[in-house]
Amino acid sequence: MPNQSAGVLLYRKINNQQQVFLVHPGGPFFKNKDLGAWSIPKGEFSEGEEALLAAKREFEEETGQSIDGNFIPLNPVKLKSGKRIYAWAVEGDINHETIFSNLFEMEWPPKSGKKQSFPEIDRAGWFGVTEAKLKINIAQAAFIEELITL
Repeated sequence: MPNQSAGVLLYRKINNQQQVFLVHPGGPFFKNKDLGAWSIPKGEFSEGEEALLAAKREFEEETGQSIDGNFIPLNPVKLKSGKRIYAWAVEGDINHETIFSNLFEMEWPPKSGKKQSFPEIDRAGWFGVTEAKLKINIAQAAFIEELITL
């Protein structure tokens, strides 16, 4: 079975303008990437695990903050690889400057035999929907589009 991920599209309204919360992946591969590199906080979950619980867990792992509220299911996105991303929109507000992400380890530099740890998420931000659609991974832009119609 293809991998599956679950995530949360956090949104808020400031001065009647809708904003969405996005995270930027950490590590050396994404260090200098911006447009098309951002994501909703999300992560993989296993068969039999409840997707919404996984989405909440991943949000907390990637931001260091828990989220609760009225979760609105969005239509899943299917990637070319066959992977499905399930997402829920929820209204809320967190301080993007105080996120604290879990770490992952990888060989770096490549073929060096040395392991280094990097934050899974190196920064986060609030963006208006037009800017967010430029920043977010193109496959996830459908989540923002659907949020606008709700």
